[in-house]
This record gives sequence, C-alpha cells and structure tokens, in this order.
Amino acid sequence: MANDALLGSRLAKPVLHLLCLLPLIYIVWAALSESLGTDPVKALLLMTGEWSIRLLLVTLAVTPLRQWLNMPKLIRFRRMLGLYAWFYASLHFLAVLTYLFGWDWDIALEELSERPYIIVGFLAWLFMLPLGVTSNAKAIRALGRNWKKVHKLIYFVAVLAWVHVFWQVRSSYFDAVLYGALILMLFYPRLKKVCETR
Repeated sequence: MANDALLGSRLAKPVLHLLCLLPLIYIVWAALSESLGTDPVKALLLMTGEWSIRLLLVTLAVTPLRQWLNMPKLIRFRRMLGLYAWFYASLHFLAVLTYLFGWDWDIALEELSERPYIIVGFLAWLFMLPLGVTSNAKAIRALGRNWKKVHKLIYFVAVLAWVHVFWQVRSSYFDAVLYGALILMLFYPRLKKVCETR
C-alpha cells in the first residue's frame, strides 16, 4: 500500500504543517501588501473563519476516509488538523475582538445585540478550547477513557460553526449549504453506527 507508506513517512507531517500554514502565509502577505481589498477587516474575518471550518471538516473526514480508503495511517494527522482548525478559529476570534469590538466591551455588547451569530461563533470556539488544550500526550494519559468523550464535542462544534455561517448569509447560500451537506455526509456513518448499536 504505497499511499499508506507515504503517509507513514517522516516527511508527511512537515508537509501537512506547511499546507496548513499556507493560508496564514497568504493572509499575512495580503495584509502587508495591502491586497485584502476595499474592506480588509471583512476579508480577514472571512478568511480566518473559512479556514477554520474547512480544517474542522477535514478533521471530521479523517476517520471515514481512513475506513473508506483503507489507509489506517491517516489517523496520524487528525490531531494536527484539529489543532489547526482551533488555531484559525482563535485567529478569527482575535480579529473580531481587535477589529470589530476594538477590545471595548460596550461596543461588544452593542455588536452582539445586532449580530447574534457572533455569540454562536464564540460558543463554537469555547467548545473547541477543551479539545485544543487536551490534544497532547499528557492530557490523553490523564483523561484516559474520558479523552474520547471530551473530543466528541467536535460534533457539537461543527453544528455551531455551521449555524454561525448560515445565520450571517446575506446573499448566496452556496457555502452554507455546502458546509451543511458535508457535515451531514460526515455525520451519517457515525449516526448509522449509533442507531445500529441500539
């Protein structure tokens, strides 16, 4: 199995790190070269948010792809992908605090009352927090069997992230529908398994 051997090579993880960092490299380059368009704040929020949900979906896809493609070594990359999803979600959250709220809690309260989808996005990030801080060998050992229970929060995070995207649509629903369809597709094998065990 050449593909599985390739996934098990020493270069696989460094290459994946580079691929996951490419969006950040582009964002930094675009910001420094003033190439973020007429509304750079909106572009920054959009790009960090989009890459967070994309990487979240890729993380969810690891287990079914591992089974469908018979590539067990794909599991090596699930934790890294999840951490990068959290990383981009944290950048997104930081951009909201800095450029939308200006770290002013009065402005934050006003914005939250006008844009309740931000609350849903914040909840998604909040539920990602325990996933991020327990994604290390020490936490896995300490939590034991409970580690898997904690990391099932990723399903809840995916739904909240989708609601966050869907709620703020103003014109095209394409991305929201696409993300929703992908989430349903990725949830289906898990839901089927749960139903079969009952």
